[in-house]
Amino acid sequence: QVQLVESGGGLVQPGGSLKLSCAASGITFSLYVMNWYAQAPGKQRELVARITSDGSTNYADSVKGRFTISRDNAKNTVFLQMNSLKPDDTAVYYCNAKFQYSDLAYWGQGTQVTVSS
Repeated sequence: QVQLVESGGGLVQPGGSLKLSCAASGITFSLYVMNWYAQAPGKQRELVARITSDGSTNYADSVKGRFTISRDNAKNTVFLQMNSLKPDDTAVYYCNAKFQYSDLAYWGQGTQVTVSS
């Protein structure tokens, strides 16, 4: 079956960095657009970053210049490098895989990121 397993979350001080990973199995990874979403307490889940199979990227305005999404198609893994973290970045971060030819999509279980001093 399809699995998306996130890792790398944790507690970090403001200004610090974290790198999230999402390992996918059960899908043809190269045919999926990979996304990272964030859901802060009491808020809707929002798209943070997206990367297509050929490496094109898009970012939410709030993270441009601080976050970098990348993927390794050989290892079926997508990454989110988060630098200059702010308390407002505190959220559960979810990995999402969307098939590029339909609305078929899968979600990971989420990983908590807490930015606090």
